[in-house]
Amino acid sequence: MHLFLALTSAMVLGSADFVGGLATKRARAFVVVCWSNTAGLVTALAFAGFLSRGGTGWSEVAWGGLAGLCGSLGAVLLYHALANGVMSLVAPTTAAAAAALPVIAGVLLGDRLTALAVVGALCALGSVLLVSLNGDGGDGTGVSADRRKALRSLGMALTAGAGFGLFFVFLARTPSDTSLWPLVWARCASLTLLLGLNLVRRTPLRMSGQPRRLALLSGVLDMGSSILYLVAVRDGTLAIVGLLASLYPISTVLLARFVLKERIRGIQQVGVVLAVGSVLLLAWG
Repeated sequence: MHLFLALTSAMVLGSADFVGGLATKRARAFVVVCWSNTAGLVTALAFAGFLSRGGTGWSEVAWGGLAGLCGSLGAVLLYHALANGVMSLVAPTTAAAAAALPVIAGVLLGDRLTALAVVGALCALGSVLLVSLNGDGGDGTGVSADRRKALRSLGMALTAGAGFGLFFVFLARTPSDTSLWPLVWARCASLTLLLGLNLVRRTPLRMSGQPRRLALLSGVLDMGSSILYLVAVRDGTLAIVGLLASLYPISTVLLARFVLKERIRGIQQVGVVLAVGSVLLLAWG
């Protein structure tokens, strides 16, 4: 069941990214993230109020807050890297780093993987890398022409991926009960950081019409994904659940193919097949 929940979390998160991407075509990315986080906070409060048993403690505040801060920093760095860096390098590097960190942390914290699970984990990491290769940035000649720009892109992508990976790791450290309050504190910390950054940026946060609806839907889906992940990781191991939850680029690519009629490159198709194989190996392992 925890494998199924982790995969569902990934598919919902990829859908949230897809919807959020549609919103950023009509509004500023920072504004979309702020509205999305607000919707996520409201959703988390609703679910925590109805489903959580008892109150909340400082451990949930601390781990949830750290998760929210890391996730927000990852999002800000990712958007900055995509806007100012080499996209063909940023996307796969961020996704691979986000997928690898929970595995590394899980093993260091005592998770034991069978040989089949190790092969499945390597296949999953490879699938995330391949699916995220979208061909933006040309044939790669721009990277060699400007090594410093490529290195900056690589550094920001790795840091953004680490932020997303730490979001999974810190949520897994919350108390293993049925409480969803860590997600509330994660969104509170995230919104505090974003609004603090906006005091410096002074970006108008007004948004109306379809972009606002898309941003709000993205926030609800994103929080739904986090709820599924939190339930899954409390029943499973961080190394496996965190890795499966990081397969979200697959659903984003598939939605872009079937909704927007975008072309899926051959290398991405290989990544999808590899992802399916990794799930089977992890389930067997």
